[in-house]
Amino acid sequence: MKEKKIAAAVSAVMAYIKTEEEMATMQAADQDQSAKPKKVPAGFTLWGLSGRQSIMSTRTMMQMKSFHGSKLR
Repeated sequence: MKEKKIAAAVSAVMAYIKTEEEMATMQAADQDQSAKPKKVPAGFTLWGLSGRQSIMSTRTMMQMKSFHGSKLR
């Protein structure tokens, strides 16, 4: 019984080490890709993005009836 517990503990530690190595490899690959300049799509502006986001937020609030029926008495 003790041998089974030891084997389970060793296999758990080995699996943990393997996942840590895989994660480190993936992070290194991400850093390599992030060093390359990213292409910005044509027509993309921060003002346009902000405007679209504001419009979508307003529509969502109107659909949730945040603006309708708020009568002060």
